[in-house]
Amino acid sequence: MRIVRPSDKIYARVLRSLDRRAVPDPSVEKTVRNIVAEVRKDGDPALLRLTQKFGGPKLTRAQIRIPLRELSAAWRGLDAPTRRALQAAHSNITAFARKSLRRGWSARNAQGARTGERFDPFRRVGIYVPGGTAPLVSTALMTCTFAAAAGVKEIVAVTPAGPGGKISPALLAALHLAGATEVYGVGGAQAVAALALGTKTIAPVDKIFGPGNRFVVEAKRQLFGRVAIDLLPGPSEILVIADRTANPAWVAADLLAQAEHGADSGAVLLTDSRRILEATVREVAKQAATLPRGEILRASLKNATLALVSSMDEAVRLANAYASEHVSLQVKKPRALAPQLVTAGAIFLGGYSPVAVGDFLAGPSHELPTGGAGKSFAGLTADQFQRRTSLVELDRRALEKSVPLVEAFARVEGLDAHGRSARIRVA
Repeated sequence: MRIVRPSDKIYARVLRSLDRRAVPDPSVEKTVRNIVAEVRKDGDPALLRLTQKFGGPKLTRAQIRIPLRELSAAWRGLDAPTRRALQAAHSNITAFARKSLRRGWSARNAQGARTGERFDPFRRVGIYVPGGTAPLVSTALMTCTFAAAAGVKEIVAVTPAGPGGKISPALLAALHLAGATEVYGVGGAQAVAALALGTKTIAPVDKIFGPGNRFVVEAKRQLFGRVAIDLLPGPSEILVIADRTANPAWVAADLLAQAEHGADSGAVLLTDSRRILEATVREVAKQAATLPRGEILRASLKNATLALVSSMDEAVRLANAYASEHVSLQVKKPRALAPQLVTAGAIFLGGYSPVAVGDFLAGPSHELPTGGAGKSFAGLTADQFQRRTSLVELDRRALEKSVPLVEAFARVEGLDAHGRSARIRVA
């Protein structure tokens, strides 16, 4: 962990490093470009070859697709507590998603033309669900459920298979509950390329959703345009703003909860209290020693920054520069501070709002922008599964009122055929 105070020589440099933009690593960019090219050229053989090359199992083409009967069997085999937890989360997520959907409308403009918008679900979407060191059951719920709520008919999930091509039964059960219609046991940048480009086994999708590691995120970035992309959600991260009223044990627990996702996870604490800073450092060491993912925590905590700042105003400025996936406000008046934060993926107000509740249960999707992408992207919402179409309808009277104005634009822009196409209808 980097622990910095205003008296430290590196203090200013460390704080400057918190000002981020989502810029791809050149080596990752090159690797992903080669992966995409292989999948484009060879399809399924490349998908199988790359899966094994990057640490996955040796699969046959017949093993790529997971039969839906395995999903339903996994759901039936769930223990009661897990089933209740998944159902509770699914209920909250569905209710939240339905409130986020956009609905069509129409109105007449000043010339009498009827204009409006229509929102249709995408026909076929791809969902990336990370596997890696943990089967992210919650990600399946917080992506596929949104697609189902929006009315998407074909919800295609890809997730890395484990040894023997097997996927966690709990993850299969979650995909069943959330409404996945196809599941494929492949992951990594090659799976994203397969969703975008299509192979003999995986038909191409219209839009890709879901978080992943830096290779997955870079694949989404490179394939934007060939297919629609939701946002750029990479390794998990958290920024905590804490004042003297915070509980250091709670602060440390939130930092560790996000750090345990992976070695490239990020954790930042900004506090104006020297006591809170020092107590949190002790709590992080104390709690980390009791957690089972110790090796991952040791690696990810190397990326952590715990800083003493001069004021809450400086903490807000740094938080907006960092643009964290999660921002936890463990301060006396979180509602007063929250409106000043304009780049966070999600804001958790007060000490009794652990980020883990947002990760698993609350309702909003936990797929959020990371790596500084929050300056440009918002988190996943149900309306991102809807395709917008504008509608325009004129009768003769509305057109007669519109023609002189259209002709004026046509003259200015030198597009005479535009003006004629309107005039010819009422001449």
